[in-house]
Amino acid sequence: MSSNPITRFYRWFFFRSRGDSPFKTLMIHAALIASCVIAVYPALRVITISLRPDDSLLTTDLRIIPENATLDNYKEVLFGAPEKNRQSDFFLWIWNSFSVVAVTSIISVILAAISAYAFSRFRFPGRSAGLIFLLTTQMIPAGMLLLPLFIMIAKLKMINTSLGLIIAYAVTSVPLTIWTLKGYYDTIPVDLEEAALIDGASRFTVFTNIILPLSTPALAIAFLFSFMGGWSEYLVARVVLQKNEIYTWPLGIFTFAQQFTVSWGQFAAASVLIAIPVMALFLYSSKWLISGLTLGSVKG
Repeated sequence: MSSNPITRFYRWFFFRSRGDSPFKTLMIHAALIASCVIAVYPALRVITISLRPDDSLLTTDLRIIPENATLDNYKEVLFGAPEKNRQSDFFLWIWNSFSVVAVTSIISVILAAISAYAFSRFRFPGRSAGLIFLLTTQMIPAGMLLLPLFIMIAKLKMINTSLGLIIAYAVTSVPLTIWTLKGYYDTIPVDLEEAALIDGASRFTVFTNIILPLSTPALAIAFLFSFMGGWSEYLVARVVLQKNEIYTWPLGIFTFAQQFTVSWGQFAAASVLIAIPVMALFLYSSKWLISGLTLGSVKG
């Protein structure tokens, strides 16, 4: 072995015999830091625009907190501007979005939980074809579904109604939710159900008292995915809803964009405010996310 200290340092830094070398560790941390900066910087720029006293979008100032920062944009988004004869419907938009997405998520989880259990535990004609069909529907771009969804909702006479939007969201979210829950049900031992059936329990009792409690992490994940899919959806809502009083927030904030001017400050302020409940939801459900994504990987 060479006694040259430079050679020894070179081998230690780049080619450690055990564990990761300092060079590899340094490169991994550098990549992670760069990824974080790339991900966080756009959000910081949105916050910057929301704090500007005017509606300027582009500027040479790179400071996160701009000069003469103000909260007027947040005030106008939340409470309107009486001096400009402008009212705020922000809380109405949030309530419309929350009510539509919450009902959609509950319906999707209920339908998917029952359907996924049938696909997981029973063998019936058309089972494989049904699973493939459900998977195929997820490969169709959302834009291609706008016309058939509009025709279906129009025939049901539910255009400009929250119920029509709920149906449209449920139709698109149930297939993915079924696949998510079906994969989790497959990891639950059948012996638990057979023991309960031998003791005299009905299939419904087995499903509600054994399967559903064991599937709580997967149900939480399915609910969260369904909720997030509808919370920020714009295209379907744009087609179904055409009245301001039933707008969801993605439609509502676009009212800040007029024909010739765009209130970028208020647009950015509304985006920041809308992100707060989503962040709170993810922080609250983090334990379900971790358990739901890991428990299903081990059977038994």
